[in-house]
Amino acid sequence: MAAAAAVGSGPGDSPEGPEADAPERRRKAHGMLKLYYGLSEGEAAGHSAGPDPLDPTDLNGAHFDPEVYLDKLRRECPLAQLMDSETDMVRQIRALDSDMQTLVYENYNKFISATDTIRKMKNDFRKMEDEMDRLATNMAVITNFSARISATLQDRHERITKLAGVHALLRKLQFLFELPSRLTKCVELGAYGQAVRYQGRARAVLQQYQHLPSFRAIQDDCQVITARLAQQLRQRFREGCSGAPEQAECVELLLALGEPAEELCEEFLAHARGRLEEELSSLETELGPSPPAPDVLEFTDRGGNGFVGGLCQVAAAYQELFAAQGPTGTQKLAAFARELGGRYFVLVERRLAQEQGGSDNSLLVRALDRFHRRLRAPGALLAAAGLSESATEIVERVARERLSHHLQGLRAAFLSCLTDVRQALAAPRLAGKEGPSLAELLANVASSILSHIKASLASVHLFTAKEVSFSNKPYFRGEFCSQGVREGLIVGFIRSMCQTAQSFCDSPGEKGGATPPALLLLLSRLCLDYETATISYILTLTDEQFLVQDQSPVTPVSTLCAEARETARRLLTHYVKVQGLVISQMLRKSVETRDWLSTLEPRNVRAVMKRVVEDTTAIDVQVGLLYEEGVRKAQSSDSSKRTFSVYSSSRQQGRYAPSYTPSAPMDTNLLSNIQKLFSERIDVFSPVEFNKVSVLTGIIKISLKTLLECVRLRTFGRFGLQQVQVDCHFLQLYLWRFVADEELVHLLLDEVVASAALRCPDPVPMEPSVVEVICERG
Repeated sequence: MAAAAAVGSGPGDSPEGPEADAPERRRKAHGMLKLYYGLSEGEAAGHSAGPDPLDPTDLNGAHFDPEVYLDKLRRECPLAQLMDSETDMVRQIRALDSDMQTLVYENYNKFISATDTIRKMKNDFRKMEDEMDRLATNMAVITNFSARISATLQDRHERITKLAGVHALLRKLQFLFELPSRLTKCVELGAYGQAVRYQGRARAVLQQYQHLPSFRAIQDDCQVITARLAQQLRQRFREGCSGAPEQAECVELLLALGEPAEELCEEFLAHARGRLEEELSSLETELGPSPPAPDVLEFTDRGGNGFVGGLCQVAAAYQELFAAQGPTGTQKLAAFARELGGRYFVLVERRLAQEQGGSDNSLLVRALDRFHRRLRAPGALLAAAGLSESATEIVERVARERLSHHLQGLRAAFLSCLTDVRQALAAPRLAGKEGPSLAELLANVASSILSHIKASLASVHLFTAKEVSFSNKPYFRGEFCSQGVREGLIVGFIRSMCQTAQSFCDSPGEKGGATPPALLLLLSRLCLDYETATISYILTLTDEQFLVQDQSPVTPVSTLCAEARETARRLLTHYVKVQGLVISQMLRKSVETRDWLSTLEPRNVRAVMKRVVEDTTAIDVQVGLLYEEGVRKAQSSDSSKRTFSVYSSSRQQGRYAPSYTPSAPMDTNLLSNIQKLFSERIDVFSPVEFNKVSVLTGIIKISLKTLLECVRLRTFGRFGLQQVQVDCHFLQLYLWRFVADEELVHLLLDEVVASAALRCPDPVPMEPSVVEVICERG
């Protein structure tokens, strides 16, 4: 039996031997042992690899027949295979014997333990049978004695029961006769609760037997004492010197004495109103102008502990005392709580409004959390009063105001950055020293704005923290994240930044005239950087921090990027116009203030042309700090000499030939107009691309077009024409390298000289070699 029990324990038991050495080997040995004893045919069949469990030639099958197996081997296998089978079978038998011995050794302790357990069970069962027999005998004796006692005391039991009933009745009568004196004593001692309980116990009996004279006298005395008791309770209740629990006890006793509940309800609410109004007055005093206002967290704690705690006590006591009033009583309590709660909310909003100027939201959010958390209890008690909803609305309004405040803060920070840039651009000129480069200023502005945006996001993210009680409200899970933070704060600031930048693109006579051109260039690059990377980064950061669950439509990233790119384009275009206007003003004044008819023979290049080249070079350096070079058309190897060759071409020689006759102007006009028909049209205000070459090309086109129009309005003498010829050649020597297509400069300067020739009565050009010498010397 012990062996069977040990075997039946199966492979699931944990033997005490070295189990970790060969688990596969142990499981195999257990399966063989079960197969050997025939205890689990299903498992043995599971180990068999044969397809048919009834096959008599299957060594692992339950129906194995040695004779059939040997006959099959002798018929099918040669001698060598028979010898190999014998060798293999001997090896398997030895391995099986070894495994079985190992299994027995490993479970030896279990076999011994199972044998001892069975032996002890036999001894214990013999003792238990003897004890059960003795118990049955004792129970029979006890039952016999109980029956004999019950039969003997039957008559006495009935008499005792009658006497006990009479005794109880006498005690009740004694209580009734002593009731007036007991009530008087309780009233004198102030034990009003005990007196009311005495009255409640005797009320029904006195009412039932009031037709008997003795009981009628007791009832009259009790009514007089009860009236005096009710008067004292009312006096104590109306004095209001005790706390809310004591007053609630007074009302409960008065209700137990049969006082009208409607009247007590009104008095209870009136006394509660007085106490709560004192709390409100205390809070309002703290908001006064003379004493310093307490910390917002301290203010909400005082309001929560004082007013809100008192309101909860009043609501709980009212519902417990006047539950029989039904819906009418509930409506009175709801109106009472709604009125006082509204006054409390006004005070809280006044205090919260004082915190709107700060930049840190941590203290404000903690105060709102405690304010909202404390109002959940009265909100649950008085659902009809709508206190929780009103508290949530206040928190939402504060959150919206904080978003608006942070938006204004971001706008102010952006304007402050622009002011710093203006000062940095003006300071070097005032001090006469080198200031920070535009690239450094751009990096400072971009990093400053981005840090302010991240700080604002971290600040408003406190409203959605998991530990905040109102963060699970629908508004803070949806609208606050999508429409408030993303659209109102981030998108609103980006659009405000673009609008502020575009405001610098006003007409020169207004705001734009005071804007430094370098600021326009910096803002255009800033908006372009926002379009390429910053907007996408900021919105992705916002969406990750504020998991938007609202399905309201939001502004796509592509739309904001398009707006930023358009702003950058407008700023860069305005920069080109402003810089072109500056150079144009110099050229216009130089043309209008000179007497070209009486000009001396040119000996050098005018100073204004040198200033134009210097300013253009400075602009080239300035733009190159923020924008890439751009693409230029292939340039000829003699670009610096091109102007001279143009003036010495056959067309120009024919125009300025010594054989000039009075009919020549008409022929010259006709020739010039015909040439314009076949020349490429120059768009002076063409769109500016985001590269240095395009910007410089636009500025030079505006400047040279201004020079052309000014020349057309003046009349030139011979030397005046030659001076224009020298100036244009000097400009050609330097300006061709700044534009995308050098032919553009050639055409415009050619038009300038041609227009001067048309406005000259004696158009005799200077020799090209002389022009070249003067320009090289200048």
